Amino acid sequence: MADPSSYRPKPGQIPDSPGVYKFRDEYGRVIYVGKAKSLRQRLANYFQDLAGLHPRTRTMVTTAASVEWTVVTTEVEALQLEYSWIKEFDPRFNVKYRDDKSYPYLAVTLNEDFPRAQVMRGAKKKGVRYFGPYAHAWAIRETVDLMLRVFPVRTCSAGVFKRSAQIGRPCLLGYIGKCSAPCVGRISAADHRELAEEFCDFMAGRTGAYIRRLERQMQDAAEEMEYERAARLRDDIGALKRAMEKSAVVLADATDADLIAVAEDELEAAVQIFHVRGGRVRGQRGWVTDKVEAVTTGDLVEHALQQLYGDEQGDAVPKEVLVPALPEPVEPVAQWLTHRRGSQVSLRIPQRGDKKDLMATVGRNAQQALALHKTKRASDLTTRSRALEEIAEALGLDSVPLRIECFDISHLQGEDVVASMVVFEDGLARKSEYRRFQIKGFAGQDDVRSMHEVIGRRFRRYLQEKQKSGEWTEEPGRPDGETPEDATQAGGPLDDDGRPKRFAYPPQLVVVDGGAPQVAAARRAMDELGIDDVAVCGLAKRLEEVWLPGDDDPVVLPRSSEGLYLLQRVRDEAHRFAITYQRSKRTKRLKASPLDAVPGLGDTRRQALLKHFGSLKKLRAATIDEICAVPGVGRKTAETVAAALAGAAPPAPAVNTATGEIIEDDGAPPAALSAERGQEP
Repeated sequence: MADPSSYRPKPGQIPDSPGVYKFRDEYGRVIYVGKAKSLRQRLANYFQDLAGLHPRTRTMVTTAASVEWTVVTTEVEALQLEYSWIKEFDPRFNVKYRDDKSYPYLAVTLNEDFPRAQVMRGAKKKGVRYFGPYAHAWAIRETVDLMLRVFPVRTCSAGVFKRSAQIGRPCLLGYIGKCSAPCVGRISAADHRELAEEFCDFMAGRTGAYIRRLERQMQDAAEEMEYERAARLRDDIGALKRAMEKSAVVLADATDADLIAVAEDELEAAVQIFHVRGGRVRGQRGWVTDKVEAVTTGDLVEHALQQLYGDEQGDAVPKEVLVPALPEPVEPVAQWLTHRRGSQVSLRIPQRGDKKDLMATVGRNAQQALALHKTKRASDLTTRSRALEEIAEALGLDSVPLRIECFDISHLQGEDVVASMVVFEDGLARKSEYRRFQIKGFAGQDDVRSMHEVIGRRFRRYLQEKQKSGEWTEEPGRPDGETPEDATQAGGPLDDDGRPKRFAYPPQLVVVDGGAPQVAAARRAMDELGIDDVAVCGLAKRLEEVWLPGDDDPVVLPRSSEGLYLLQRVRDEAHRFAITYQRSKRTKRLKASPLDAVPGLGDTRRQALLKHFGSLKKLRAATIDEICAVPGVGRKTAETVAAALAGAAPPAPAVNTATGEIIEDDGAPPAALSAERGQEP
């Protein structure tokens, strides 16, 4: 635990101007980002008597080892920079809302020649018009199905569209009148785009004028005794009204607004957002967060606004944002929203009428979301805590292992030997910290030696990072045969900006996939580097025994133990990650061909040669004139191919191990052996 006075800036060193500040821990990792109208006044609050600080703030300042700041011109700039840094550094003490699902949107791809209406999830794309989010994808499909009668825009995939254009026949929707069939030219690209834009206008809430226009057209058709056309328009109006009924009117004045409500307790907070367009609820979403910092309701609202509109522009930011409490100060946030939209945005608390009633409804949804989340997480947290406590008790650790790293070796009969490292923090997989290694210190199959090499490389990188941060004064050694390139093979470049580094943070527990030999190799590698504060254990697959260094007998955990279940999950994840990497390397090796090294021979002509001759064996036996007969292959290229194949040694014949017969080369690469394995005791 650090003493905040050890890194407190000197008096007068902090400027009295707007800015953004960062607290870093002893490893240089950014753990908190904040903004202030006056950096001097705000930072002074963190360096008062620890007894007067909020418990969460006290934990943060005692975890930190340094503080730095950046001066900006205005509070709006500070808000923008704070959002960018929170998104970039992912600090552990900042409020971060967790979306418990990927919400679907109704998207119209206006960036295509023939726009398509479809369900989309994930990051938004430029040139695509989005409506929603919706709670369920089926709700989008039902709405679109009703509206295709009036707006028969394209809904098919690119493959279906291309095939229909090739064969000259539309798909089923084109025959039943739910698609204008631009694929076969029934409608021009310009007319189809106009139809898609009308569809978007209707979905955006401009419904009344369009329905009134259809009603006038229906009356005109009836007066002219075009009864079939009038009946079709009547059915179109009915379909649109049914689509509108799926989103009830909540605000009579056709308001475009987002309503944000917050439900919170001492530890967590839930946020619910209703997206109202044209007076109707067009979408709903919710987030949950841990209150890892001392925050007010206004602060929670500000963080929600940053996450909701930080990557949005234009009409995606509504004219009106209704909230339960205003951020303090409110002016910079309102200016920031206005900048994102490009026009004035009203940020306020509803005081009376329909908007206040609707806000109460959103608040009830937030309360229910928080209660549901707490019900789910209580079981999950209890289980994970019990698992970590059981592991600590079984292994004789002083504290629960909050960070666990597991290593596994994988190979195929001694070839393509690789290793994996997976990380679990607080009992949950942290996939951004996963790493993979190629075994370079030696050739062949030696699982124990491979484990020694990988553990040594991992902790050598840890020592190098400590040395770089000034915590280590001696040059860490490097084992025989490892070069600087080897050390960076799995880790990549270092980063001085506080972004998550590759091997900077040591685990409390190292788990190896194997028994006593693998555990001994891992312990020996750490002893050689002077690492004596990291526990090691191995989990053997055969009987799920836990092995400790130097013990003749394993630790046997009960089959019902949550600790054993967590160790199994960690081990299985390391095995999966290693097998995936090993397969990818083997696939690349098996696909290698002598033709790959021929200069000027691309994929198209290489495939043409193999297709023409049927196999490399036949191509190797062909004359230059026969090679020239392949379309696109000239004499010079043919001579180069013949020379390359003549210089390449033919592969050894494949042997059927069941019968002993030699399998003739038919041109296809031999099937890969199915015996894939990871490290086992």
